[in-house]
Amino acid sequence: MDQVKGTPASGLFGATLGFFFGFAAVALFGPTAAKFKDILHLTPPMVGLLVAMPALSGSLLRIPFSAWVDTTGGRKPFLILMLIAIVGLLGLSVVIYMVMFNNLRSGAYGFLLLFGLLSGSGIAIFSVGISQVSYWYSQKKQGFALGAYAGVGNLAPGIFSFLLPVALHRLGLFNSYLIWLGFLIVGTILYYITGKNAPYFQLRQKGLEPVKALEQAKQSGQELFPSKSLIESLIVSAKNLNTWLLVILYFTTFGGFVALTAWFPTYWKSYFGLSLVYAGLLTATYSILTSIIRILGGAVADKIGGSTTAIISLTVMGIGALGLFLAKSIGIAVASEIILAVGMGVNNAAVFKLVPKLVSSAIGGAAGWVGGLGAFGGFVIPPIMGEFVAAYKSAGYAKGFIVFVVLAVVSIAIAYYIKLKAKA
Repeated sequence: MDQVKGTPASGLFGATLGFFFGFAAVALFGPTAAKFKDILHLTPPMVGLLVAMPALSGSLLRIPFSAWVDTTGGRKPFLILMLIAIVGLLGLSVVIYMVMFNNLRSGAYGFLLLFGLLSGSGIAIFSVGISQVSYWYSQKKQGFALGAYAGVGNLAPGIFSFLLPVALHRLGLFNSYLIWLGFLIVGTILYYITGKNAPYFQLRQKGLEPVKALEQAKQSGQELFPSKSLIESLIVSAKNLNTWLLVILYFTTFGGFVALTAWFPTYWKSYFGLSLVYAGLLTATYSILTSIIRILGGAVADKIGGSTTAIISLTVMGIGALGLFLAKSIGIAVASEIILAVGMGVNNAAVFKLVPKLVSSAIGGAAGWVGGLGAFGGFVIPPIMGEFVAAYKSAGYAKGFIVFVVLAVVSIAIAYYIKLKAKA
């Protein structure tokens, strides 16, 4: 028993801290998109692709790294992803320096795409932490624990969306990126100090045989245990229909969250003509509210069930998306943004309340598929919305929200199916 370091609370704290700083690695892209657009003369689809690049790697890397937790615990995958993100943010800083102070233009866009892709590994941390926290907590408490982990961690884009315009104004683009690089390095060090694997993985690392490690971990309070290797975890979870239904639900609201965190600064600036500071403030409002409400959503899911929570929250999201689609005034648009944030945040919590319940034999693999392919929405959606702008000019910024209306309707039907079949 004394061989195990940490408690569920400390395990949750370390994972949340690491995720917060990891997600901060990509918080720069949305607010600085307008700067890149002006400096490099980018088209709307090019801007859409640029802000989506971190979401591409951040979604796909979740799949293998989350499944890896089932074999080694979360610390090693967590730290590797943070180191990759540091390389990406360092590369972005160098490119920005060359563009601004050495007048580099040729190939700059390609390098921004490449290093943006690497920095997206900070988003991939999410699924690793989900698996890590899931093994620390009993199923009765997982809704709140996972909601707190994701909610607090997801605050990073909102907080930095608010701070970045101020930093850009006072410090400039290059210095702002250097400061964010420093944040990420500090966060990596803090996670290295505070991040702890669940008891079973600590005991296995100390050399205990699986059976003995299992027995001692149970005495420490651990309830869930990995039953598969990395590849087996991915295969078993992939064969479970519930995994793919949850992927769609998460694509809609977390993929949508990542997409809109990057898209809203451009939307507010280009559609309503707001300054970068006010656009950042409204984006931060959306991002922070979505994150905070996720904590409450986890507690609600613990009480009324994940699928019921999903049905209600997705309906709220659909109303918010429809409001943004129809909005002609900034007042209606802001109100709709708030409604959208509430629906998305609560559903994000509901989905991961359902993962351990519906795919209990391969939590890491399922969390990888759901978190990875679900977050892929952050890559897919911005370029689609960019096409609406290309086709309808300024009006396209509002028309593009029809994408979220459609996703909400489809997801409600899926959540209702889960409720009927799984009684979850």
